[in-house]
Amino acid sequence: MTKARTDRVRAPQLRGRGWLNTGGRELGLADLRGKIVILDFWTFCCINCLHVLDELRPLEDKYGDVLVVIGVHSPKFEHERDPVALAAAVERYGVAHPVLDDPDLDMWQQYAAKAWPTLSVVDPEGYVVASMAGEGHAEGLTRLIEELIATHDAKGTLHRGDGPYVPPAEPATTLRFPGKAVELPGGDLLVSDSARHRLVRFAPDGETVVREIGSGSRGRSDGTAETASFAEPQGLCVLPPHTAEVAGFDVVVADTVNHLLRGVRLETGEVVTVAGTGRQWRSTVDDLPHDALCADLSSPWDLAWYDGRVVIAMAGIHQLWWYDPIKRTTGVYAGTTVEALRDGPLPDVWLAQPSGLSVSADGTRLWVADSETSALRYVEDGALHTAVGQGLFDFGHVDGPAGEALMQHPLGVCALPDGSVLVADTYNGAVRRFDPATDVMATVADGLAEPSDIVVTGSGAVLVVESAAHRLTRLAPGTVSAAGATTVDGPRRRAERPPTRLRGGEVLLDVIFTPAPGQKLDDSFGPSTRLEVSASPPELLVEGAGVGTDLSRRLVLDPAVPGGVLQVVAQAATCDAEAEHAACHLTRQDWGVPVTIAEDAEARLALILRGLDT
Repeated sequence: MTKARTDRVRAPQLRGRGWLNTGGRELGLADLRGKIVILDFWTFCCINCLHVLDELRPLEDKYGDVLVVIGVHSPKFEHERDPVALAAAVERYGVAHPVLDDPDLDMWQQYAAKAWPTLSVVDPEGYVVASMAGEGHAEGLTRLIEELIATHDAKGTLHRGDGPYVPPAEPATTLRFPGKAVELPGGDLLVSDSARHRLVRFAPDGETVVREIGSGSRGRSDGTAETASFAEPQGLCVLPPHTAEVAGFDVVVADTVNHLLRGVRLETGEVVTVAGTGRQWRSTVDDLPHDALCADLSSPWDLAWYDGRVVIAMAGIHQLWWYDPIKRTTGVYAGTTVEALRDGPLPDVWLAQPSGLSVSADGTRLWVADSETSALRYVEDGALHTAVGQGLFDFGHVDGPAGEALMQHPLGVCALPDGSVLVADTYNGAVRRFDPATDVMATVADGLAEPSDIVVTGSGAVLVVESAAHRLTRLAPGTVSAAGATTVDGPRRRAERPPTRLRGGEVLLDVIFTPAPGQKLDDSFGPSTRLEVSASPPELLVEGAGVGTDLSRRLVLDPAVPGGVLQVVAQAATCDAEAEHAACHLTRQDWGVPVTIAEDAEARLALILRGLDT
């Protein structure tokens, strides 16, 4: 059983700019007395936060009469501070619980959060009884909730009944937060209607609906166009004709929240699962091909046909994968799962939530929208390069030379016939154009509502998936040319997440891992833990970089470097403690910890890998 706190800490009062999903009502802890409360500190750009939303859904369904989940939205990007954008995100991702708007991270600091996402559990009497960072806590939360139910039922302090959630009105639009689009042979357009969990096929005008594929309800069923179901689908890839004929389907779909790839036969609308188990990837990285239907995936977000295969933007683990629809195999193409920006030969590179892919007209270059580093990157000749972008916490709307240009969480890219590339600069509400010939970025359209993809049709029309406006938007002819571009010199920004103050010189890194209740560390196949540490800039870390098996490590930070980001990746193998046929589990967490060096600061950095910090 979970060990209870002995130092009974009162939960800080809930304060923010406003509330969503409460029917206009402001909530305080007194309104939640008698309920078990999970505070979910999240930001809507973060794929790990989106994973947690899906992990919490079954708990909300099972314990709805005693459990209240409160989303505390503490933003990373400037755009996420916009209350209209937050309201859109709450609807987009189907958040079915109250959300507190915490634009200045006041609640984040009150509850001592250090990473997105962080969960804090408050008992029916108003005391904080557990906190945890990262994802993958559903099992531990279930055990804790059961324990709290038993304890407070016995004390008479548990109150059953409906919670404070008030669902918003259902809007009437053809599309709802569409994600990606492709042109089909013959000129029709296929759009992933993400918030309605389906695909919509339009005539070339982008308005006339030809067919709907999917029931429109969240699910993961194969079948006909009417009965098949998806969960927030995103990327689409049209297969070459010969490959489609052999594979038996024409389009591959990134069924993002289901962690699957689906195949669609355009003639009938039939849907079949072609890759993934439906389980989220929690494993070790290898360079081997795997049977596609036996491989776990993690939030595939976009797809492109490149180098004779489908390349997958595996946003959930900061990698690119490949999928062979004829051999029906899949594997890692680029990335180590470290969330950061590092170029070099594949696969030993770092990405950060890649979310958009497009291939150059000559097929030699794969463009990548690397959203969390606000970067435009590309693969060519077996190596990853960065064209525009500076790191995890640097963003803005700045045009000009590539070395100075900034974006804000781009989600889409579209290669043009002249070798340049358009970028859906999502959180800036803009379409940008980068020209490799001049190494310059410019703005070709702005004032858009979270553009998430761009399509150039065979006739030369430029269509933008204007996601938060729920439509396809056609840009004026000539807009995307160099002559039609403008230069924006907007503010340069850094993420407002408070940095961790650390002392220069020796610092103890201590990754705290507590196995989930009923589990124990498993060293039957070697060391049960692994720790990898690096830094940006590299000179910040004088000693302590590299890989080891101890979750505590002595670091030496250069006092002459004012700050940077420590990249920490930790994992632990566990197994069920008392089961006859014990199941094995692998827990992995990646932190990008912004740090500031100060003489009077702490000489210890403690991170919680998993389990309940009680």
